Amino acid sequence: MTPVLDTAPHSNKRVEGLRRRVYVVLEQGAGGASLALNRFLIVLIGITLTATVIESVPDMARTYALPLSAIEWAATLIFSLEYAARIWSAAEHPLLKRGVFFGRLRFVLSFSGLVDLVAILPFWLSIFIASDFRVLLVLRLVRFFKLTRYSPAMRSLLDALYSERRALAGCFVILLGTALIAAALMHLAERAAQPERFGTIPDALWWAIVTLGTIGYGDVVPVTVLGRILASFTIFAGLLMMALPVGIFATAFANEVHRRDFIITWGLVARIPLFRSLTASEIADVMTMLRAQKADSGTVIARRGEPAHAMYLIADGEVEVKLRHKHLRLGTGQFFGEIAALRRTRRSATVTAVTPTRLLVLDALDLHGLMDRQPALAARIEEAAREKLGHALNEQGGDLVTEELYEVPSD
Repeated sequence: MTPVLDTAPHSNKRVEGLRRRVYVVLEQGAGGASLALNRFLIVLIGITLTATVIESVPDMARTYALPLSAIEWAATLIFSLEYAARIWSAAEHPLLKRGVFFGRLRFVLSFSGLVDLVAILPFWLSIFIASDFRVLLVLRLVRFFKLTRYSPAMRSLLDALYSERRALAGCFVILLGTALIAAALMHLAERAAQPERFGTIPDALWWAIVTLGTIGYGDVVPVTVLGRILASFTIFAGLLMMALPVGIFATAFANEVHRRDFIITWGLVARIPLFRSLTASEIADVMTMLRAQKADSGTVIARRGEPAHAMYLIADGEVEVKLRHKHLRLGTGQFFGEIAALRRTRRSATVTAVTPTRLLVLDALDLHGLMDRQPALAARIEEAAREKLGHALNEQGGDLVTEELYEVPSD
């Protein structure tokens, strides 16, 4: 009798492995496939937004009806597949503790999930439900907010708004109260002279909002002496009202950018084998010595045969490392030159920026000075260096240990 093999566990493992790979590509931005997909979606969002604007012009909508319809169909199908894939792979979220259902529900109710849903919902609803065409056009412009997933700057703006939501809400309450007071005073001052414009507080409220907002349309203006005096104070109050939320938001945005850069830099430093065993305070000491450096595409960062004066961390971009017998490419989050800087040897490779690259540079003198001041730290760094040198092959994302130390550069 032939035994029946249970292939269900193997099938489940394959499904889970595929789901994990989909999650990494969609959510973690790892690898060339993720980069290519993100760039494709960004271009597609731009095309659909342009098509939506063109479609709002009746003559152009009639002339280009077929291509505009094809763009909308294709974009909606792609965005729908993306949305379904994100829901399916949301179960792989690393912080998920309550099961697959709650992981997917968490994504659906998140800001990104709601934006993805609104980006495709108007199109599908228009097939089954008769609705105002102009409303659907406006709703399609929500796709612009999908760009927040691919733009750290836009994410920082939204995070800044969220972090200061209570302060900004307080500013709105103060602005509303000031507008009510200004409208009531202007109603008392101008109701006899201009009953049609200041006869009631709601009528005067339009003038107060426009004035406090520093817009000043000029459609409603006071004509009495008392009204003009009140208007002058209202204008000065408007300057203060507008400056307050701007200052709060600007400070929050700057703090958010600094916090994000700090986290990125901390992650880059902590993953280097030399510094992996350091304490939090010691990593913070190393971070104070880092300096930023930008390299345009084609810029030579280090040349073969030169003394190693620094080690480099790639914050963003890609570099090409040209050794004698092979060429390597290093990208965001990788690093090079730490062993040579530590041992004061010469470079065995020429390193060139392939794309515009942001680097974090740690000078060898600063590294050695830190080690001289802290013997315990020096011992840990030396131990990490010896451990790394014990490997015959390079670690992925690490320094070019074997070549940089043992290959003699040609003169």
